Amino acid sequence: MVERILLSSPHMGGLEQSFIQEAFETNWIAPLGANVNAFERELASYVGIKAGSATSSGTAAIHLALDLLGVRAGDIVFCSTLTFIASANPILYLGAKPVFIDSEESTWNMSPEALKLAFKDAKASGQLPKAVIIVNLYGQSARMAELMDICNSYGVPVVEDAAESLGSTYRGKKSGTFGKFGIYSFNGNKIITTSGGGMLMSDDIDLIEKSRFLATQARDAAKHYQHSVIGYNYRMSNIVAGIGRGQLKVLNERVSQKRAIFQRYAEAFSHLDGIEMMPELDGTFSNRWLSTMTLDPMKILITPNELIDVLDEANIEARPVWKPLHMQPLFSGSKFFPHDEKDIVSERLFARGICLPSDTKMTEEQQQRVIDLIIHKVKPILIK
Repeated sequence: MVERILLSSPHMGGLEQSFIQEAFETNWIAPLGANVNAFERELASYVGIKAGSATSSGTAAIHLALDLLGVRAGDIVFCSTLTFIASANPILYLGAKPVFIDSEESTWNMSPEALKLAFKDAKASGQLPKAVIIVNLYGQSARMAELMDICNSYGVPVVEDAAESLGSTYRGKKSGTFGKFGIYSFNGNKIITTSGGGMLMSDDIDLIEKSRFLATQARDAAKHYQHSVIGYNYRMSNIVAGIGRGQLKVLNERVSQKRAIFQRYAEAFSHLDGIEMMPELDGTFSNRWLSTMTLDPMKILITPNELIDVLDEANIEARPVWKPLHMQPLFSGSKFFPHDEKDIVSERLFARGICLPSDTKMTEEQQQRVIDLIIHKVKPILIK
């Protein structure tokens, strides 16, 4: 059996064990501890923001952000539609109502034009959103300048879901540092991992302190266990944080590897008419967490799902692009604002998109096997 080529798996750098060992030697293996404190400081320093709060997951961090922004039952929250469901589930946790915003072509992320329409509609209805969740898909930053200007003009705070874009930049500024809150994920498939975990980031130190309070069951300052508000069990363990500290040491190397993987795909498919790699907006630097492309059905005879099946038969893991949230049964009936009524960008990307193996442990020979199989299977095809 040929070794399976994975989409994106954990890749240890070798320094993680020393931080884990320190946690064992000090017998500090429960939530909180020296590794948690250091991981928060080190990541905040890396992205250039004042403070971070390490959480059990990126989803937990989004939930805390919305809670801290006062999102409650009946409120509205705008959210990118082309994303993993974890971006929007916390809206439902709080009893609020999601409104989904379409993508635009140059980033695959939230469309400023669709966002303007959504705000215009919200203002006319007399209920502005309490927050806007902007997602940076597959490592590519959204058009943050335009999106932030729109949100600021209405006085609505932004939660920047940078779960997939740690290490990316927009106009020289690190992804995840534009909104009132930024969110990172360290799930097993992310560019760096703690096996599971996340980070809530902000320049508002007081709110970060409050997030830590809420994430440790909102225990009041008393000798006995006293609780005045609802809290959560969302803090990161000291062992997991040790893995994160070691992973952070190799983050820049992982970004370089991911970008090299993307570039090899782009060069290999450049002569094939009908294959388009995910774009990189001018002034941005994507970590290329996943190498993603689209197949034009007018020029390519094989569909993304058929190609995924072919790759799977060859023991190669690939996946479709995220199914837009406005198309998910869970969110049926939710409002959705398209970029263009005649061409819904997120739906088109879902229909045409495929995520290719982007594992940093994948050898160039393994990647060439992926490339050769794809080139073979997309024939007949016009040559550019």
